[in-house]
Amino acid sequence: MDTLFKKPKKQIFAIFSFLFLSLILSTNNAFAADGEKIFKQNCAVCHSLGKNKLTGPGLEGVMTRVPGEKWLHDWIKNNKAMVAAGDAYAVKVFNENNKADMTVFAATLSDEDITAVISYIKNPPPPPGPTGATGATGGAVVAQEQGVNPLAVLIGVIAFLIVIVAVLRGVRHSLKNLQNEKMGLPEEEAVGPWTELKQWIGSHKRTTAVIVLIIIGGLLTSGWYGLKGIGVYADPDQKMEYHPEQPIAFSHKIHAGDNAINCQYCHSGVERSKTAGIPSVNVCMNCHKGISKGPNTGTAEIAKIYAAAGWDPDKGEYNKPERPIKWIKVHNLQDFVFFSHQQHVKVGKQECATCHGEVKEMTTVAQVKPLTMGWCIDCHRKTEVPGMKDNPYYESLHKRLAEKYKGQPITVDKMGGIDCVRCHY
Repeated sequence: MDTLFKKPKKQIFAIFSFLFLSLILSTNNAFAADGEKIFKQNCAVCHSLGKNKLTGPGLEGVMTRVPGEKWLHDWIKNNKAMVAAGDAYAVKVFNENNKADMTVFAATLSDEDITAVISYIKNPPPPPGPTGATGATGGAVVAQEQGVNPLAVLIGVIAFLIVIVAVLRGVRHSLKNLQNEKMGLPEEEAVGPWTELKQWIGSHKRTTAVIVLIIIGGLLTSGWYGLKGIGVYADPDQKMEYHPEQPIAFSHKIHAGDNAINCQYCHSGVERSKTAGIPSVNVCMNCHKGISKGPNTGTAEIAKIYAAAGWDPDKGEYNKPERPIKWIKVHNLQDFVFFSHQQHVKVGKQECATCHGEVKEMTTVAQVKPLTMGWCIDCHRKTEVPGMKDNPYYESLHKRLAEKYKGQPITVDKMGGIDCVRCHY
């Protein structure tokens, strides 16, 4: 009996030790990865991990500047409450940053999320190598976030369960032989797991059929939701945003927010075209012939505009070759979807923020709305059609709809806004 258990004990101890250490390491890595993901989604818009100041100060050495980690945790959670309460250091930071309000994360981030972010800030990743951020053509290479690999976790769980089953089978066989020895019965030979599984399936056919159907149903459901998410780049419920790095650090907060430049000055096609349009570098030069230094990035980013336009700031003339700016499109719709900015902005009188979020508060633009068909249809069902009574084009239509939906608001869906042919043709 001793020889039966002696060797397996060492093997079992080694296996469990390895799995325990792997679990601890994978948990720590997952925690760090979550902190990085949350930071990029919520903080990187205004803060860098280095010394460079964006909208907010750079976070290098922040732990040596703030009163403590708990203070930083409370500041991230609700900085406005700390300033209103008269916290000395909170008021100091607020005044040093032009009294600009920082986002309050009390409703969007849990205490665990904030702790993960602080852990990431304390232990930031090493800076990228020479092939990291920007290629030779000026186009930004977006770094992919490193998180927990679901397939690796699944394989690890399956391997763990296989080990447990093997150990339990060995224990059961040993106990059975021990019982046979006491009762004077012959020792049973070990049966392989596949042979035992076949025997069990043969004697439990109905149970096996139910298990197979459940597995197939689960796989089909997972496949359905996996395919459903193709092309969806934002999910507010999962705090997920598509936030690519652009070749020039253009700040919408400075231009559209602080300086109150109308969106249509740069995106001139929004009221008269299907697309809003990406402004040419000549539009940038309308202002930046005379503005060569930015409030946050100095001359570095504006110099990229000059290089694209072929502008020589020293001589004040266009005497260099032009280079296209390879902006990365943030908001994308599938090719089989028709969407007109003119119809929504000019006729529907919708604000840009309805679909694009508060761009005036963003340093670099991120996609914050999912832009899925369900999201659009839900909007059409809730949004009342503006100006129907004052628009002669809608006069007869409004009369018919008012009679049909007495006392109800005339929303977009009531005038065909959710018909398939409106968006798919």
